[in-house]
Amino acid sequence: MLTPLTVAVAVAALLLAAWCGLAASRNQPVKDWHYGGMAVVLLLALGQLVVGVVRLAGGDRPAGEGTAVFLAYLVAVLLCLPVVGIVSLSERTRWGSATVSAGAVVLAVLQLRLVDIWSGGVGG
Repeated sequence: MLTPLTVAVAVAALLLAAWCGLAASRNQPVKDWHYGGMAVVLLLALGQLVVGVVRLAGGDRPAGEGTAVFLAYLVAVLLCLPVVGIVSLSERTRWGSATVSAGAVVLAVLQLRLVDIWSGGVGG
């Protein structure tokens, strides 16, 4: 894995979580600029997917559970924000913001798990 990219995705996701959490605490729904923030995090996650697939195609393999689990986590990272984005569109209250915030925290945790799988850690 490319550690700086993984850290960038995790930090951006946590910043998004804090931003949407603040909106939820102010009783505000998700606004257009929140969706812009989700798009930035999603682009970083897409870059991570590309790097992961290129590394796998180049012969590198995760030292942890295996390639299938690693790929499943990469896809889950990529799908996390679009799913909560759709939910927030249907829930135009503070709970939409809370949902995006929770989804961004989940994405950050998935980043930790990706590093764990790639390096062969014992988490899990």
